[in-house]
This record gives sequence, structure tokens and C-alpha cells, in this order.
Amino acid sequence: MSSAIPSDTTTVPTDSDAAGNGHQSVDDLSRSLQRFNWPDYMVFVMMLISCIFIGIYFGYKDHQKHKNRKTARRDSEALDYLVGGRKMSVFPVSVSLVASWISGISLLGTSTEIYVYGTQYCYIVFAIVLMGFAMHYIFLPVFHDLQITSAYEYLQLRFDKRMRLLGSILFTLASLLWLPIVVYVPALAFNQVSGVNIHVITPIVCLVCIFYTSVGGLKAVVWTDVIQTTVMVGAMIIVIVKGTMDVGGLAVVIERNSAGQRLEKPIFDLDPTARNTFWNLFIGGAFFWTSTNATNQNMIQRYLSLPTLKAARRALILFLFGTTAVLSLCCYNGLLIYAMHHDCDPLSTGLAKAKDQLVPLLVMEVLAIYPGLAGLFVAGIFSAALSSLSTALNSLSAIVLEDFCKPFVKKPLTEFQVRYLMRASVLVFGTIAVVLVVVVEKMGAVLQLSMSLGPVTLGPLFGLFIMGMFFPRINGTCAIIGAAGGLLTMSYIVIRSQISIALGEFTFAEKPVTVEGCAYDFTPLNKTITFPTDGADSHVEKSLHHVSFLYYTLIGSMVPTIIGYLCAVIKSFTVGYRPEELDIDPLLLAPFLRKYQKPSKTAHMAEVIHEFETKDVQL
Repeated sequence: MSSAIPSDTTTVPTDSDAAGNGHQSVDDLSRSLQRFNWPDYMVFVMMLISCIFIGIYFGYKDHQKHKNRKTARRDSEALDYLVGGRKMSVFPVSVSLVASWISGISLLGTSTEIYVYGTQYCYIVFAIVLMGFAMHYIFLPVFHDLQITSAYEYLQLRFDKRMRLLGSILFTLASLLWLPIVVYVPALAFNQVSGVNIHVITPIVCLVCIFYTSVGGLKAVVWTDVIQTTVMVGAMIIVIVKGTMDVGGLAVVIERNSAGQRLEKPIFDLDPTARNTFWNLFIGGAFFWTSTNATNQNMIQRYLSLPTLKAARRALILFLFGTTAVLSLCCYNGLLIYAMHHDCDPLSTGLAKAKDQLVPLLVMEVLAIYPGLAGLFVAGIFSAALSSLSTALNSLSAIVLEDFCKPFVKKPLTEFQVRYLMRASVLVFGTIAVVLVVVVEKMGAVLQLSMSLGPVTLGPLFGLFIMGMFFPRINGTCAIIGAAGGLLTMSYIVIRSQISIALGEFTFAEKPVTVEGCAYDFTPLNKTITFPTDGADSHVEKSLHHVSFLYYTLIGSMVPTIIGYLCAVIKSFTVGYRPEELDIDPLLLAPFLRKYQKPSKTAHMAEVIHEFETKDVQL
């Protein structure tokens, strides 16, 4: 049944024939599916209004609390704004962690991945489990023992002020690469279901996000995440249940995907240039997930908002279960899309203008006849994006305050300066994200794009934390040299691979599709899909930039670590550098290495700093 899409020589009824044969054209069908009526708009607007009121509520509540305090308002207000006063509850923080991670990229990108490339990507769940162990036993104990606000304060405590600044710059660059993708994805969905231009809806939604993030701080972000995640998951379940019923039940979904070669066993191929294999997903995916959870301010800031390490670990466990559940829903959604379009590929006919419009197309086909439900799903996609966007903006404001300003000012910032610096940061970075949507619009599928661009900076950043926690002999100078080497390496790999993809130098095998069962008229797209073997095309000589994007974070973190360690070894032989002379607090190392480290001469500097800050806040 499944076959490659027709080439240009295939005879297919065109739009101009529609009037003569009584068939509906693809353009007419596309317009008929853009039935976003007033109930849908109302649901969508209500979601935005609820976010605004939550921001106002928490902003007013915190303002009143600090207004009644006569002293120490500056530090206390910053603590409340950035980490919720370290008094947040486990459940809302866990939901916020899920919402922050499961953005519109995951909702649309994962489903698209399954439809186009099959279920191999689903095995990344094993990498998620491995990430959970790393977070539980290594990274959470270090950060919670230090009681810091910015994750990159760790780099100053472990190395020096230069490393803190470098880490903050790398995170900021990573966020600027990622935020436009987060904004673009829901706008693409909204365009599919309503016809509203992408560049009209993105500024409106971003303004709402900027408002409630800047006014309410972390508490507003967390509680809007709770509401948004409820909407997101509820809408996904409605679409899945109704869509499964429409195609004839779960058995039909499985049967059609099996016939269409979507259901796959793990591929244990060791070829690093293959797009998705079990080892790529397990090894490369584990590094990617760990880096984005363990050294990303977006995530660490939430764990640090909890009062104890025990509470943080409980939040981690709930996060793992929640993420796995949502990821499973996204994977099934991809199977459902294929089951509905198994004999008429919407990408081949032009019914879906881009791969990442497959999910909103499914939504309109399943829910358009029910007023308000399509709006609920689109609101859910926007909710996922807003939660990720607000998380990133709140984290960036923390970076600007804690890493770019406080270490470099001679006098403590005033209450007025702290308040407006944090809020201005949210506004500036939100505006940049909207502007960069124009660039993202010209690039490829969002899931691969987000996992390709991020490691350019997140890989070397993760390498800094690996050097700090696992290799006591590496000092600040060697860490900088290693990070520079990693940044150059990843810049070359990612830029070169994007150029190769754009030039068509290598492609990856997509699953077969057909248009034999289309009930509407269309003009076939001017393209021919081929099916090469896994990995790059055989006529192209494989090079470093052909490696799977899943390995980018692994390479980006290991290159700096190796260079940094070799630098420390060379220094020990050439300039008499003695690693044991480094005054390193055992709290800065991975817990299982602390017993091998001599006590610091500074008598646990992190505890002293935390005790001083606590007294200052409580004055």
C-alpha cells in the first residue's frame, strides 16, 4: 500500500480540474479546515488572560510582603523573584519542570519525528532514566549543598570569576538560539488552524508572556505552568481519544503503522552518522538530556526553589514520570497522524505546508466540528511554549542580575535598580526572541533544529561542569582553554552540517508515504523523495560533521574536558603546577569524590557564604 510520493511526471488531478470533476481541491480543503471560530478564539484568549492575572496576583502579593519590611528588602525581593524564596512546594515545581521541558517543540516536533522517521526516537526514554540517576546522585546534591541562585555561581566557586562569566555567556547564547524556535512553533500551529500570519500572533503572545513573567517572577511562572500543563495534557488526551475512535480504534492505528513501517525495534547500529539508533539515543541522548537539566539555569532554578535536597529529589522523580508520560503521548500522536493519512500524505499534496503543521492539521480534522476544542488544543500548544519562554526569560533575568551585574559593581545595587534590571532583562530578551523568529522560519524541522543548535554552547558549558565536579586537578585557565576548544569544534560541526543539509549533500531515509487514496485534487509538489540507507548518502564521503545530531552534546562536552585535562597534565610537567595545591572545597565535587579531597582551607566557603546571606536577608 505504501509507496514513494509521485514524481512530477505522475498524472494527478490539479486544482484547475476541481470544478470540472466535482472534487474538492487541496486549497479548498485547507481553507475549510481553517475553521477557528469565536468559541476557539475565546478559549485561546481566556488562557492568555489567566496568565496575566496570575502574574498580577503574585506580583502584588510579593510587593505587599516587601512593602511591610523595613530592611533587607533588596536581597529578599530578588530571592523571591528568582527562586520563590526557596519555599516552593514539590508538586507545582515538578509540573513546572515538565512544562518547561515539554515545549511546543516537543509537542509538534516529536509527533512529526514519528510520522516521518518512525518510532526509533521513542527509545530515548532510556536516556531519560540515565539522566535521572545522574541528577539524583551527582548534580542535585552539589547545587543544593551550595545553596546558590545562579547555576554559574558554581563556576566561580570552583574556578574563578572568569569562568562564571563564561558560563553565563554560553547559557545566554544557547537561550537566544533556542527561544525563537520556542516562539515559532505555536505560531506555526496557530497559522495552520486560523490562517493568521505568524508574525502577527508572535508579538502578541510574547507580550503577554513578558508581562506576567516580569511582574510575577518565578512564582507566577511556576503556577502558570501548572495551569498551562493541565490544558496541554488535557487537550492532547482529547485529540488522541477522539482521533483513535475516528480511525476505527487502537488496533487500526497499530495495523496501519505496522504496514507503513513506522513501528520499529531498536536498531543496535554503532554507526555514529546514522540519524537514530538505540546507541545514538541512549548515549548521545543521555548527554543531551543531562546537560539541559543539570547545567541549564532554566531547570536548576526550579530545583533551587525547593527548601531541601530531599524535596528536590522528589520533584525530579515526578518530573521523570511526567516527562515520560507526555513524551509517550507525543509519540502516539505521531502514529495517529499516520493512521489518519496512511494513504494520502498531506506533505506531498501540500495540505500541510510544513512538517511541523501535521499536528495542528490533525487537530482541525478531529476537533473542528466541536466549538472551542480546537482552540483548547492550540491554547495547549501555546501554553507549552509560554511555559518554556517564561522559564527562560526568568532564568535570563537571574543571569543578568547575579552573573553580569553583581560581581562587577562596586556598590550594592539599590532596590529600584534590582527590580527594574530584572524586568528590563525579560523585556529585552523577549523582544530578541520575536525578532529572531524570522531566521528560524527559514530553517528545518524544529526537533532536529533545537537539538542541533543548542549543543553549540550547551556542550562546552556542560564540559565546564564536568571538569569542575569530576577533575579536581583542572584549574580555571585550563578550563577556559578547554571550553574554547569545544566551542570552536561544535561551531564547525553544526554550521558545516547545516550547510550540507541546505545544499542537499546528505539526507536521511524517511519512511514511505503514498497519495493513492487522496479524495481531493492537488498538484504534486516539485520534488522526488528517495530512500537512502541510514546515515548520509553513499556518494558523499563521511566526515565529522556527518555525525548524528544526537552526539553533538557528547562531543561538545568531551572535547573541552579532554583538552582541559591534558592542559593540567602538561602544566604539571612544564611549570611545576601541582594540582594538590588547589584549594577546592569538597562540596564543589561530585559526592562520591568528596572523601578523596582534602578539606578546604576556607572551611567550606559555600556554607559560610550561605550563612552570611541568610543573616543579611533576615535582618
